[in-house]
Amino acid sequence: MDDDPLGTFGLGSTSIGIAVGVLFLVAMARSHAIYWAGRGVTRGARTVNGSHGGFGWWRSMLEHLEGWTNTRAARKGLDLVRRWGAYAVILAFVTIGVQTAVFASAGLIGMRYGRFTLATVPGALAWAVVWSTVGLGAVWGAVRLFATNPAALLAVVVLLAAGLAWWTHRRLTRRAEVLSPAD
Repeated sequence: MDDDPLGTFGLGSTSIGIAVGVLFLVAMARSHAIYWAGRGVTRGARTVNGSHGGFGWWRSMLEHLEGWTNTRAARKGLDLVRRWGAYAVILAFVTIGVQTAVFASAGLIGMRYGRFTLATVPGALAWAVVWSTVGLGAVWGAVRLFATNPAALLAVVVLLAAGLAWWTHRRLTRRAEVLSPAD
């Protein structure tokens, strides 16, 4: 098996700068698309709610998004953006689990676009550097391990399935405790 992960994909002569640049653009596009979706939802909700009209699919989407804003991740994202502003956007790029919520929250609360853009540049750059170096290295290492040792792949799959089962059971148990009437 080739030792160069980029060589596997026909990119062996590609510099790390190009990889960072491409991933930077991906991170910028994703964050800005989510930001503008949040801004669009806010504007659309005001328009539709004020007119009592609109397409059924649009009302359904607004209801779905309103339900999303009541989730724990969305509340956490909204709280982070309200408290930390642009710093929350920068730090969201190096976190797991709240990126989308923070970007959407920035749009929902109407963070100025210039401020959002300035915050995304260092965050997207950090994300691109991490993923073009350590992140791809870890993924490539996992691929090599699984290719040379299928038992390791089986062990990881079993551990992930057990973790998912535990998490699902815990979540359902907590939900049942919240929904059950107090004695």
